[in-house]
Amino acid sequence: MKNSTIIVTILIIVLGGIYFFTRSSSDTVDNLDDTNITEDGNQIDDNAVATTTDRGSETIIGKSAGGRDITAYHYGKGDTELIFVGGIHGGYSWNTVLVAYEMMDYLNANPNVIPENINVTVIPVLNPDGLNKVVGIAGRFTPSDVSTSKSVLTSGRFNSNTVDLSRNFDCNWQATGVWQSKSVSGGSNVFSEPESVAFKNYVEKYNPSAVVVWYSAAGGVYASECVGGVLPETSTITNIYAKASGYPAYESFDFYNTSGDMVNWLANINIPAISVLLTTHSDVEWDKNQKGITALFEYYSK
Repeated sequence: MKNSTIIVTILIIVLGGIYFFTRSSSDTVDNLDDTNITEDGNQIDDNAVATTTDRGSETIIGKSAGGRDITAYHYGKGDTELIFVGGIHGGYSWNTVLVAYEMMDYLNANPNVIPENINVTVIPVLNPDGLNKVVGIAGRFTPSDVSTSKSVLTSGRFNSNTVDLSRNFDCNWQATGVWQSKSVSGGSNVFSEPESVAFKNYVEKYNPSAVVVWYSAAGGVYASECVGGVLPETSTITNIYAKASGYPAYESFDFYNTSGDMVNWLANINIPAISVLLTTHSDVEWDKNQKGITALFEYYSK
């Protein structure tokens, strides 16, 4: 009798274990019905969509040759990304950085101006080394912080490796580029500079719908092109921004050869991009640019 009791107890334990194991496996399968499994075993919600919200309000996309952070600031929650870039020529074009900061202030104060389907990324300083040479401080600055030395301003065009960053991209790249009548370094190779690589990696990862880059100084909106001519979408946004802002529109920048140009590289990878050249090296012209920006928002909201 005692042996029979022991046998019955063992059977109950075994059968109970089988039952709970079967239920657990079934529940796991049921719970996975609405998910996918990545190669590393993580579950991904089918309904998850990457937005700038997932990146937070700002992202450090890389570091300069001198070790300074390159920061991108994000606004909006839509799937259509527009990128705005200032300060590729650092302190030489310091007013382009202030335009970008004005835009950031505007978006912070008026978040509802961004249509629901759009997210905006602003990179106010792509060349922090060059900017630091001229203003001597990190972060926000005022015109009173800017050096008045012509030689210092000129040196601020380049990064810490003395490379002109807008001669370092993959569109007709040359080791020695041209700026006005001067020879400048385009880097040892295409994308030799960490700033160029940081921007390239960001663009290739997020595939923006359009990019606007501020330069100075000529006063106009210039379409981008590399070897295949101007993209139709680029022509469209060139004219939209120009008409709204009051700047004249141009199909090409032909003052001198711009080998390795960043905006033309964007055209080379089929991303519509425009260069907005401020009229002088000191005026910010925010009212004009605000109108151009909001016109692009309206266009891409459709």
